[in-house]
Amino acid sequence: QVQLLESGGGLVQPGGSLRLSCVASGSIFSIDAMGWYRQAPGKQRDLVAQITSGGSTNYADSVKGRFTISRDDAKNTVYLQMNSLGPEDTAVYSCNVAVYSDSVTFGVYWGQGTQVTVAS
Repeated sequence: QVQLLESGGGLVQPGGSLRLSCVASGSIFSIDAMGWYRQAPGKQRDLVAQITSGGSTNYADSVKGRFTISRDDAKNTVYLQMNSLGPEDTAVYSCNVAVYSDSVTFGVYWGQGTQVTVAS
């Protein structure tokens, strides 16, 4: 029904930057919100950043000032620009979308996850 395709993860040195992308496709009537979560080994999955259809954003305290979430409505795509990365940012990052697939059908979907590793 709705699929999310993520890209941009990989290995980066401390202090470096990465940009994650997530494109939503399939039966999409409108999108309420898109966001990113992450899960480090042995820890729970936490919200990293979220952007609503109105353009408002929310960030985890641990990434404020370093990460920026943005979207391209024409492409149904959300981005996460990650700067000043440190080892504590190492995790699997997953894209999330809250979407109406038609005028009355609402659902929440997850991407497959992309690994971000910050190490020398």
